Amino acid sequence: MWGLVTVHARRAGLLLPLFSLRTERDWGIGEIGDLGAMAGWLRRAGQGLLQLLPLNELPDHETSPYSALSGMAIDPRFISLDLVPDFEAAGGEASLDAASRELLAQVRTAPRVRYPSVRKLKAEALTKAYRHFVHAELSADTPRAGAFRAFLRDQAWWLDGYALFRALHDEQAARPWTEWPAALRDRNVQAVAAARARLHDAIQYRQYLQWLADDQWRAARRAAEGVAIFGDLPFMVALDSADVWERQREFRLDASLGVPPDAFSETGQDWNLPVYRWDVIEAGGFEWLTARARRYASLFDGYRVDHVVGFFRTFFREPAGASGFTPAGEAAQRALGERILDIFLASGATVVAEDLGVVPDFVRASMAKLDVPGCKVFRWERRWNTEGHPFVDPADYPVRSVAVTGTHDTEPMAIWWSAAAAAERAAAAGVAGAGAILRDELSALAPGTPGDEMSPAVRDALLEVVYAAASDLVIVPLPDAFAWSDRINTPAVVDDVNWTWRLPWPLEEFDDKAETAEASRRLRALAERHRRA
Repeated sequence: MWGLVTVHARRAGLLLPLFSLRTERDWGIGEIGDLGAMAGWLRRAGQGLLQLLPLNELPDHETSPYSALSGMAIDPRFISLDLVPDFEAAGGEASLDAASRELLAQVRTAPRVRYPSVRKLKAEALTKAYRHFVHAELSADTPRAGAFRAFLRDQAWWLDGYALFRALHDEQAARPWTEWPAALRDRNVQAVAAARARLHDAIQYRQYLQWLADDQWRAARRAAEGVAIFGDLPFMVALDSADVWERQREFRLDASLGVPPDAFSETGQDWNLPVYRWDVIEAGGFEWLTARARRYASLFDGYRVDHVVGFFRTFFREPAGASGFTPAGEAAQRALGERILDIFLASGATVVAEDLGVVPDFVRASMAKLDVPGCKVFRWERRWNTEGHPFVDPADYPVRSVAVTGTHDTEPMAIWWSAAAAAERAAAAGVAGAGAILRDELSALAPGTPGDEMSPAVRDALLEVVYAAASDLVIVPLPDAFAWSDRINTPAVVDDVNWTWRLPWPLEEFDDKAETAEASRRLRALAERHRRA
């Protein structure tokens, strides 16, 4: 099964980060409780899938969902406060002081996520909720207290270590664990036991937040019935994470992973993340990756494996300048990648691989062998060895693939088209699509000069071609479905704009606004026409 999507069934969906959702009751960021409303709009639009970006908890200074404090925990910033009984019982929004209520009003209407303010407000509210829970529920041993304790028992396999790490992280003023006192840094048994006793309340607070997030998540999944929720499994977590602190032997801390120089970058990329020690991980039975697969399968119908080539061969750089791949040699790389993909597949969730960029042929051969779909970005699928570099007709894509107009990292389709030279537009016009659909429309528009805005006709023509793809699955970033120029992320840029994009209107208005109502009808027609509804 593809989660809710049967193997070889044609489905379509949209990509939208959870943080980008907007409702009238949110606290300045998309929340778990918003998923039901989004899924309802998708159902009405004939779409059967919502692709999210990673939901893992981030440190306070970070906005990229790919640099997490934990590979398991949901970020508490996604908790819907109006769905937390303890917060409402403690007075809800009315219990906030005047300054906090004013700040809440500001972040709710802000065009972008204001992370520092959102985190400050939610920390205040969640702390208030926890204090009420301890006083009114735990101390009285109520049914909710029993449900909380059952969650602790059920999720102890990842929750215990995570909650201890977060409590220590707070105690150490958010310093990375590599700078903690040696006994804690090195996980001395006596020091860890003392910390568990000393920080009992702080540990329980972190466990409480994960219980709230888990309870809301499962309710949101039920509300999304008929729409598969897909996650995104990052290739790595941050050095300063619960996972690396707990499993220090499984990572090289004296090297940094990235990608080598290629056609996209003369210098390659250094991601400043620790490097897997594959020999140690293999000797331990791939325990952590198996646990991550188990966790993701419990949260999602399926998930995209980020940077899948890195699970076959990991590129590293050492401080002295040396670099290379681990493991070395194609045979070892193939064996490693297939073993890890087998682990992900065994979790029971649908697995899709992000295989973009420079990917060796043997990686894609292994994916085909294991029946793992890869991604086809329309604008990049060209016959580069043929004169004029014609586009590959999406009708010729492999059935077991995911056709996309772009990703969270690419510029939106509207920006790509406006900057495309006449020759590139002409090449796009040569795509026959399904039965030469809209060839004349594209041909008439293609000769435009760079800088032209994408017209609705061009948007619809390009979406038509992608929806007509032979691929089982089509996923379109939501901005592309509207031909908006809003960008989710610009790679290698660290500023106050990246990862902050929000919907321009709350979901409550989607059925009434002309633009979103028209988009719903248009997307449903596309899905029905190409047997994806």
